[in-house]
Amino acid sequence: MGRIWSDQNKFQQWLEVELAASEALAELGEVPAEAAHLLRAHAGFEVARIHEIEKEVKHDVIAFTTAVAETMAARGHAEASRWLHYGLTSNDVVDSAQGLLLKQASEILVRELSALREVLKRRAFEFQHTVQIGRTHGVHAEPITFGLKLAIWYEEAGRDLRRLENAAREVSVGKTSGAVGTFGHISPEAEERICARLGLTPAPVASQVVQRDRHANFVATLALVTGLCEKIALEVRHLQRTEVREAEEYFSKGQKGSSAMPHKRNPVTCEQICGLARVVRANVQAAFEDMALWHERDISHSSVERVILPDSTILTDYLLDKTTRLVDQMVVYPERMRRNLDLTRGLVFSGQVLLDLAASGMLREKAYRLVQGHAMRAWEEEGDFRAAIENDPEIRAALPPGKIAEAFSLDRQLRNVDKIFARVFGK
Repeated sequence: MGRIWSDQNKFQQWLEVELAASEALAELGEVPAEAAHLLRAHAGFEVARIHEIEKEVKHDVIAFTTAVAETMAARGHAEASRWLHYGLTSNDVVDSAQGLLLKQASEILVRELSALREVLKRRAFEFQHTVQIGRTHGVHAEPITFGLKLAIWYEEAGRDLRRLENAAREVSVGKTSGAVGTFGHISPEAEERICARLGLTPAPVASQVVQRDRHANFVATLALVTGLCEKIALEVRHLQRTEVREAEEYFSKGQKGSSAMPHKRNPVTCEQICGLARVVRANVQAAFEDMALWHERDISHSSVERVILPDSTILTDYLLDKTTRLVDQMVVYPERMRRNLDLTRGLVFSGQVLLDLAASGMLREKAYRLVQGHAMRAWEEEGDFRAAIENDPEIRAALPPGKIAEAFSLDRQLRNVDKIFARVFGK
């Protein structure tokens, strides 16, 4: 990903746009065919020379075209170089090349996100029936399975994948419509040929720039993708807490967690993911600020994009790789999960007891009062909630022992897990 945003590759994409334009115009008879051929065969550049020229002319595209013209002259084809950049304005080259760069970056991100999704799927099935306590507000709620948690992340990754593919298509566009978008020097037909050569879609209408709502949506999509990475990492951070210890990130042999405390196994990868996701989110605001430009163009967006587009794609690539490794190597403790579920001695089945009492004929308000009374005492006194329910004469009158046992059945609570998996992963 870093190579994509290197100066070498950026200027190479600029050259690809210039050459595609020369060849398309040659097909239309507007540029000599021999000149287009010579440009394709001999045009080149040196990054250092471009930077050297730019220091003097203070214009990157002029520095680029001058450096390319110098290579043509050095190779004995100075005459052909007058057809370089013919009919184009600087941003025709820059925006079209940026479409190529974003297309290259997106291909990597789609692969990375697909890889994360596959790891989530594998581990979801691995823990499909691994019982765990579900938590709401950080407090024990009702039983789930750890596989369901992974299935939720898998399904969200699928939505993110579709969003990313759509956002990538929206930014994989080119334009050669000139300084104010009127095709004053190059025809729409020529633009279609140029973009076809580059594998880009022509922007249906543009000013001097491709409109920046496309890029804002792209960066916002990256924020959603890295938000999923953060969501996964944050959950593992909680599960790794000493009091919980149901799962943890892999701690390699020889790794050290603290300079002062040898016992420490800190979720440093998870914390890194959570921290860097904030940077991508922060870049969304800058991308949205780039949408409004003066009239047909100013360059207030340009300096911003030189930071946020490389940074956001590189960070997203990095976080997807980190998160994939996190999930792939995550250590899970099913026995601890079950022990934590049983910690409150049946308290997490209070909702089912309530429903069964109501179904037996007891008014719901009375049933809630009875069940909550036992639940609060069990909570405050660390008592046995199930024993309290079994010993309550009013509840026993409504529910025979078999029905009470059924109310505390894990199999009953989790009987639809396979159906959920069929919904998510297919039959």
